[in-house]
Amino acid sequence: MLGLGLCISRASASVLNLNCSLVLLPMCRILLAFLRGSQKVASKKTRRLLDKSKTFHVTCGVTICAFSVLHVAAHLVNVLNFSVNYTEEFLALNAANYHGEDPRKLLFTTVPGLTGVLMVLVLFLMCTASTYAIRLSNYDIFWYTHNLFFVFYVLLLVHVSGGVLKYQINLEEHPPGCFHPNTTLQEDIPVAGILEEPFPEYTPEPFQAEPEPFVQNNVVRICTEEPKFQSHFPETWLWISGPLCLYCAERLYRYIRSYKPVTITSVISHPSNVLELRMRKENFKAKPGQYIILHCPRVSALESHPFTLTMCPTDTKATFGVHLKIVGDWTERFRDLLLLHSNQDTEILPNFQQRNYPNDDWQCYKLRRLYFIWVCREIQSFRWFADLLCMLHNKLWQENRPDYINIQLYLSQTDGIQKIIDEKYQVLNSRLLIGRPRWKLLFDEIAKCNRQKTVGVFCCGPNEISKVLHKLSNSSNSYGTRFEYNKESFS
Repeated sequence: MLGLGLCISRASASVLNLNCSLVLLPMCRILLAFLRGSQKVASKKTRRLLDKSKTFHVTCGVTICAFSVLHVAAHLVNVLNFSVNYTEEFLALNAANYHGEDPRKLLFTTVPGLTGVLMVLVLFLMCTASTYAIRLSNYDIFWYTHNLFFVFYVLLLVHVSGGVLKYQINLEEHPPGCFHPNTTLQEDIPVAGILEEPFPEYTPEPFQAEPEPFVQNNVVRICTEEPKFQSHFPETWLWISGPLCLYCAERLYRYIRSYKPVTITSVISHPSNVLELRMRKENFKAKPGQYIILHCPRVSALESHPFTLTMCPTDTKATFGVHLKIVGDWTERFRDLLLLHSNQDTEILPNFQQRNYPNDDWQCYKLRRLYFIWVCREIQSFRWFADLLCMLHNKLWQENRPDYINIQLYLSQTDGIQKIIDEKYQVLNSRLLIGRPRWKLLFDEIAKCNRQKTVGVFCCGPNEISKVLHKLSNSSNSYGTRFEYNKESFS
């Protein structure tokens, strides 16, 4: 098994992922992680589909918005029809109080109309605040407006209680189209009694008998009472109560599980406005490639953000850590809190959550070689892990395994280019390339050097590059090398 690591960092977002999901359909991350790691889900394709839960979530949100537009447009037409087509024959079916009633009154004074208007307003705020521009400029607006999903669900439950849609409850006593509904007649009149008089011979059109629904057993059905109508029993709660209860149970479980505080052992400042946070927590277990969700109430009562683990605890070392880039309000406040209180209080992060994922049956593979390809815009970004990469390189040389890891660093912007730093990073300086990787040639070279082997591709970067790598991984080659693509996902 070969490992091809692709780490593409950007100045705008390298470690912190701002592409958080819509909450219109509550996302149960713990449940998804449990299913992802369950032994019952043995298929790799199924597990990868679970990694697309955020994409599915956004797709459902867009679909809801599209159909909501059609729903609202149809009801606007209904409001006009209720006002124009008011009838005194069936008073119970009228939504309007009289003929020609102002449609705006129906919208803003009735329960279905008012709750519908409020739901449209909430949905508009949630959708507009979910756009990339607002999430990037002010993440707080996106997060707090997105939590209006609970208000949306409450309004939805009340919306269907207005009883606009009705059905007839006395079909036996008043069948549709029955004969003389408002006169007192016998229950059944023989058809022959009604049709005793012959039709004139000069009738140009043939005789039309009574419609089939009105004639049963050779008799005409007679109405015995006026039609009675009743509102439909609300059934919306049957569809949303289950997901809401599941979501609330997960949030409660998150709170209980993350109650124990985390001890911050050190905070290291790196170039390009990046902080390395090292922590320790009792009985915490994690493996490389997993991520954690940080939630600090002293920064924000509701916000929480995922971060990839850059340092995992081992049998001899309980410390773990993450790198976070200061790109938004939450990270700015979190940085200020860390730096201002680093000498006074080490337990300032009371809530911490971990995600457990399966081993993906990797026991059958043996890692033979690692290709580490890192693309950055700024030269300073390479210094985040410069010490770690140099230490790893020197360790492999001491163990006589210099070819175990292949490091390639690409600098996409050449303005003000310089060496990484000093002579101690000479190992990395010699592996620094200018420009962007030529992915097709790189894949061909790896396939040629590893004929008939399986190469795992692990990508952390922009969607544009991810699509290119995914396509190249699925394409065939003449060396019999198989590439398995994997994308970092915070779902």
